[in-house]
Amino acid sequence: CPSKHLKSLFYETSASAMVLRLTDKKVEEVVRGICGADVVALVNKLKGKENVSEFKLADILKEDIKRVRNTLYRLYGANLVEFTRKKDKKKGWYIYYWTFKQEHIKFIYKKMKTEELDRLRSQVRAETSQQFFICVNSCVRMDFEQAINLEYRCPECGELAAQEGKDMRVVDITKRITELQKEIKTL
Repeated sequence: CPSKHLKSLFYETSASAMVLRLTDKKVEEVVRGICGADVVALVNKLKGKENVSEFKLADILKEDIKRVRNTLYRLYGANLVEFTRKKDKKKGWYIYYWTFKQEHIKFIYKKMKTEELDRLRSQVRAETSQQFFICVNSCVRMDFEQAINLEYRCPECGELAAQEGKDMRVVDITKRITELQKEIKTL
């Protein structure tokens, strides 16, 4: 069962199951991770609305229409928005109307967390199978092969490197792995 802090932030409980609740923080995390931090403001203006004109978005955000379109295309490439287009009868141009697809956030969020879990598992394998050396001034961290090639000297400051104790690092990573596994199970 997740900690009370996690439960209050991310979950709604019902009599039958625990379900991930998409908070604004989660939506922003996904958007920032997939498309970049500059996209978050646009998503906040699109959330909860349907068929918003790209020109209206540019006005609201006080941005150039080309920049807004570029941002919308990045969101479209990540399958986070959809659009309809209508022809302007006066000018003959197409105007695009955009809708944020919030239902896709949960899938992408789960994928991001699964990838993070895989990275952490690989990191634990590397930490437990190799020896690492760290400069006494904490300039660099080297694996065994790098340390031998540099004669156990820091390439930055020239001080001798000492073997690093990896127990706490592995414990911290393992703790995060456990948290992620619990979170992923609820998705």
